[in-house]
Amino acid sequence: MKLLRILTALLFLTSCGAIVNYDYEKNTDFSTYKTYDYFTDMKTGFSQLDDKRFIGAIDKKLETLGFEQSETPSFRIDIQSVEAINNFNNTVGVGIGGTGNGIGGVGTIGIPINSNRNIREVSIEFVDDSKNGVFWQAETTISNIGNSPEKREASFVKLVEKIFSKYPPKK
Repeated sequence: MKLLRILTALLFLTSCGAIVNYDYEKNTDFSTYKTYDYFTDMKTGFSQLDDKRFIGAIDKKLETLGFEQSETPSFRIDIQSVEAINNFNNTVGVGIGGTGNGIGGVGTIGIPINSNRNIREVSIEFVDDSKNGVFWQAETTISNIGNSPEKREASFVKLVEKIFSKYPPKK
C-alpha cells in the first residue's frame, strides 16, 4: 500500500510540469537582438485579460534578459494557441487473487486516475523579417491556469519562466 502511494505521488508530480519543446535556427547570432515588439495581428487564443497577463509576464522576463520593447524592433514576437483535449488513459489496477486447496481465482478492475481535460497548446515564435523569418520557437501546453486573477497571473509567470529557461540556446 505504501508503494502504491509513492507511485501515485510520483505520477502526480511528474504529470504537472509543463514540457517545453524548443527549436531555433542554428546559425543565428542571438547577441545581435536587443529590441522586440509583438505582431499587431496576433491570434493568441487567450481571453483579453489572459492576453494582458501572459504578455505582461513575457515583457518582465525579456526585460530581465536585457531586451527592450521598441517601435523599431530587431525582432517581433508571435504568440498562438489552440484548445485541445488531452486524453488520459491512465488507470490503476487493483487485483484480488489467491490459491489454496486447489482453488484459484483472480479478479482485477481498472480505476481511472485522470480523465480527459482541456489543455491549451501554446507556441511562441521570434521572427526576424530581415533574415528569413523565425529564428527561435518554443511550444508547450498549459492545462490549469487557476480560477482567481492572482492564480492565473502566477500560472503565466511560472509558464514564462519555464519557456525562457533555455533562451538564448546554448550551442
